[in-house]
Amino acid sequence: MILAPESVARFASMLADRSRAAMCIALLDGRAWTAGELARHAGISAPTASEHLNQLVQAGLLVQERQGRHRYVRLAGSDVARLIEDLAVVAGQPAPTRSLRTVRAADDLAAARTCYDHLAGALGVWLFDAMVAAGLLATADGLALTTAGRSWFTDLAGPASLRPPTSRPLVRGCLDWTERKSHLAGALGAVLCQQFLDRSWIQRVPESRAVRITADGELAIGELLGTRLSVLDLQLQ
Repeated sequence: MILAPESVARFASMLADRSRAAMCIALLDGRAWTAGELARHAGISAPTASEHLNQLVQAGLLVQERQGRHRYVRLAGSDVARLIEDLAVVAGQPAPTRSLRTVRAADDLAAARTCYDHLAGALGVWLFDAMVAAGLLATADGLALTTAGRSWFTDLAGPASLRPPTSRPLVRGCLDWTERKSHLAGALGAVLCQQFLDRSWIQRVPESRAVRITADGELAIGELLGTRLSVLDLQLQ
């Protein structure tokens, strides 16, 4: 395939605007947002947000669906989410925050958050390391699910979890932009995140990609991986 510089430049320009970048980053939580919600998040007017969203949909970064009067948009897929997360890694750490509110929000994101449909932040990295230590994942010759890992996921989410409906890899390492270490992505990264949500081991933070570990989750996740999980330790990293 021949890469056309004009096409690359045009695609990259979609994320060169601060408002468009802010909306795409918000959509890394994996959910669908309305245009109005994204406008408020980016601090711009609704007409301006709609114009930006139209461009992002046309560029293939977002997909949209309508329900009644509302238009919902989401990231076009895990590949787009990975692109945005990788850009965050290359861009480096953000400038220091000043207000107490923004400091707390940044700390929440660093401790535990979703990266599209899988878990990231200190929690995501802790899970990845714990699964490697437990022999569920092997890293010697590239990331791979072990026989013990297949049994573990079958017990957790059923045999269908090992047969994803798409060609998405079962496991993939994703470099975490705050921890600079790998967390678990791929089809089973999504399974793990959804199982934790369904069991109320983690809860989403409203209007944020951050998630919080519940008291039951702190105990259950540690027992699941045969080790100790400390929410305080994650927050202090």
